[in-house]
Amino acid sequence: MKVFVVSGFLGAGKTTFIKELARRTHRDFAIMENEYSEVGIDGALLRDSQPDPGEKLNIWELTEGCICCSMKKDFATSVLTIANTVDPEFLVVEPTGVGKLSKVLENLSKIQYERISLLSPITLVDGNSFQRYRAEYADIYQDQLVSAGNILVTKMENADPEDLDRLATQLQELAPCAEICTTHYSQNSEEWWQSLLKRPCAGAKPLPEQPEESVTLENLGLTEISLPSGNHLLLFLQGVVSGVFGNICRAKGYLQTGEAWLRFDVVDRTYSITGCDPMPDPRAVFIGEKLKRSLLREVLQQPLLASPVKVCAHRKIRAHRRIRC
Repeated sequence: MKVFVVSGFLGAGKTTFIKELARRTHRDFAIMENEYSEVGIDGALLRDSQPDPGEKLNIWELTEGCICCSMKKDFATSVLTIANTVDPEFLVVEPTGVGKLSKVLENLSKIQYERISLLSPITLVDGNSFQRYRAEYADIYQDQLVSAGNILVTKMENADPEDLDRLATQLQELAPCAEICTTHYSQNSEEWWQSLLKRPCAGAKPLPEQPEESVTLENLGLTEISLPSGNHLLLFLQGVVSGVFGNICRAKGYLQTGEAWLRFDVVDRTYSITGCDPMPDPRAVFIGEKLKRSLLREVLQQPLLASPVKVCAHRKIRAHRRIRC
């Protein structure tokens, strides 16, 4: 079994990349998802978007911890279990966005033997959030870059070539041994995709010893959520990026809005809404600082008939928007 680690900070697009990897390579995969929250989101989305309806991906989810530190024993045990029971050709590991890639590789190196080997890991970088997260979470962010064999820039398809060149230069200065790809991975050849599954890992490249960075991000996972309509979801997300519910840097989920199911993503200060097929249960995750948990629950978890509570919460959002304007 070959282990391929797909790293990247919160919201860089790791799950989307893994879906494309499965679609483009058609190899025998098992996938391990490490969610920072106690509620898993990405595993259900991967199951819902299998590249071939006749093929079933084996997806394992580890929640409520980070496989680079607090969950490393559970992580190692899970990898060995997958190798001995499922025995896939490849295990794709998606660590939490605030995990250190060097630590993940170190944990994996301890369980290598003739049937388990490591491939060269990649790190995805959201070019739009690069400057902010590099400054705010320098230790973790740089570790993910330095420890990667390949760095793929995401969400910059419409950027000016000069901006991409500038970003590539900065990334190369931070990670001189990594291969930088500023062209969106969807444009790469079939040979490139297959090559990702053939490159052996050269080993982790940890940064010089320095005080451990303390990640103070909170997380809140919610289930049994709903909103009356798509417009309510739009208004809610405008409140999220405006700071009504705390300093939220990452949120994602899917829920029913009237008769339609919608999926939402929040990264940094931007959000997106897309349609999705009906899911087994609605759920959402919020990651950030000083989360207003009670208000989030009031807006998303009250029964639809209890409209006064939701109306009150949405009034707070509208009032906040007027003040900012």
